[in-house]
Amino acid sequence: MQLAYFHVAADVPEGDSSDAAVVIDVLRATTTIAWALNNGAEAVETFADLDILRQKAAQWPESSRLLLGERGGKRLDGFDLGNSPVAVLPELVTGKRLFMSTTNGTRSLERVREARRLYTLALPNRRAVAEQLLRDQPAQLWIVGSGWEGAYSLEDSLAAGALADLLLDADPNSARVVNDELTAAVALWKQWKHDPEGCLRKASHGQRLIGLGDHDADFSCCAELDQLSVVPVQVEPGVFCAY
Repeated sequence: MQLAYFHVAADVPEGDSSDAAVVIDVLRATTTIAWALNNGAEAVETFADLDILRQKAAQWPESSRLLLGERGGKRLDGFDLGNSPVAVLPELVTGKRLFMSTTNGTRSLERVREARRLYTLALPNRRAVAEQLLRDQPAQLWIVGSGWEGAYSLEDSLAAGALADLLLDADPNSARVVNDELTAAVALWKQWKHDPEGCLRKASHGQRLIGLGDHDADFSCCAELDQLSVVPVQVEPGVFCAY
């Protein structure tokens, strides 16, 4: 398994696809996806374009859908929820399809939606995703961060390193890092693995969220390691279900 990490969607090679891809948006899209599916959502459908989201959502009964939208860390007007993993409670999401668009994460998901297998990763479901990849044994794995408006993000690299570190430990004979970006991410994880929440808070996007108000519950939730067994997998373009 050849492991490569791309900081943002624009870094992913053009005109190519991978055997498997994992998209990360720690603060907070992929953490929200994992918790929503864990808490009973029928599926999470992701969109980079808000107009397309509204068109698709309108085709679903109002009682069976929720709109999740965020730009700049704030919930979009007219949407049911923003982008918080602690808001996707079972009593709200069970049996419903969540139509979701965020500032960064949904762009990366759209960029690699042609991968043969596509998963989302957050720190809470790191081990579950790693175990699925070890079963799949893809020849090539792309780990794709979401960043912030096209720029590097510390927290996504932390999670990329956390995943790679687990894969390398579990499968030292075949798992191999093939780019410097992932080597650096693994080093970052080793530095912060005893305090992942501290890293999330120090990151520029963490600082941005702190500036927007009280997000202590989000930080705690996003930093919890290996708490969930759910593996969000793309079952059709842009649609993720629990695996």
